[in-house]
Amino acid sequence: MELIRRFLLPPKQSFFLFGPRGTGKTTWLHQQVPDALTFDLLQPDLFRTFSARPERLREAIEGYPEKKHILVDEIQKIPELLPVVHSLIEKNSTRQFILTGSSARKLKRTGVDLLAGRALYASLHPFMAKELGKQFNLERALHIGLIPLIWMSKEPEKVLESYITLYLREEVQSEGLVRNLGNFSRFLEAISFSHSFPINMSNVSRECEIERKVVDGYVGILEDLLLAYRLPVFSKRAKRNLSRHSKFYFFDAGVYRTIRPKGPLDRSEEIGGCVLEGLIAQHLRAWIAYSKEQTQLYFWRTHSGVEVDFILYGSNDIIAIEVKNTTRVRPEDLRGLASFYDEYPESKLLFLYRGKERIKQKNILCMPCEDFLLQLTPDSPFPGIA
Repeated sequence: MELIRRFLLPPKQSFFLFGPRGTGKTTWLHQQVPDALTFDLLQPDLFRTFSARPERLREAIEGYPEKKHILVDEIQKIPELLPVVHSLIEKNSTRQFILTGSSARKLKRTGVDLLAGRALYASLHPFMAKELGKQFNLERALHIGLIPLIWMSKEPEKVLESYITLYLREEVQSEGLVRNLGNFSRFLEAISFSHSFPINMSNVSRECEIERKVVDGYVGILEDLLLAYRLPVFSKRAKRNLSRHSKFYFFDAGVYRTIRPKGPLDRSEEIGGCVLEGLIAQHLRAWIAYSKEQTQLYFWRTHSGVEVDFILYGSNDIIAIEVKNTTRVRPEDLRGLASFYDEYPESKLLFLYRGKERIKQKNILCMPCEDFLLQLTPDSPFPGIA
């Protein structure tokens, strides 16, 4: 199987590597540090050994003084190992510790800040289109997403269904994150209707008939498991009244499409628009994570409902991006960008759509989604922005 070169560059000092399961963390690390001394905490024997006495990690590492790279896979399984790692870094700064995780929940509770300043943070995301190059197919990405485990599978739909079940069983149920798995499964279906929309917890609570505070906790679980995230409203130097609700996304378009219920009353174009917007969102997050320049991702929405899907706020540019699942550019599709420009005339405007032509209407560049995705590369000029 051909290995795809990822855009993530490894830090030179010790670091945490976070990313949902299946995003290729272990594969990437084997490429970067093939000689690393590795401890996989998903192995039952290692889990029992280090859970009983975390200090045994020190003994295991000191048995290999020649090893300069130490990899502890799925560190969230035994957060008690962090003090041991901390002391080992203090003792020998020439060694590089790499701690991977597919969940931040336990680490938050036990104080991952213990290694603040001594271990950097990196994240691995689903494939970017540019990483796949000629292998990228927009229709396939919209259907099954871009999680490497799914994309490289011969039966991606079946693996995707199993992927959701795996998280429910191994991460949610076995870790005791929820008391009632049925309630959580019902919540998952209800929250899927919020994908790419400002999230209203009260509405979700009514939909799945679960208390509001429980729904708040469930959303936190999805974020801690790296399965979902929220975008805040861009409010810098705001002159208008803005929405207060954050926008909600699942981390991968295929995961969203699998969780989202479908029936006779569900319009395919509505789901397709949400999938496309989510695909753009996950690319922007990956681009930010892999780039050297510090950039923040927002969306913009006024109380009157005027909205721009994404705002990239960096040290040099403000880029506003609107995404539409349409093959032609309509004047009404550009009104949000025009309103944003009225308030932020220094911004650069980009409209992404499913058409084939690149055109410019006034100060808005209209660009095919596929062209944009295939040109989006970390630390390179942003597509369509001079």
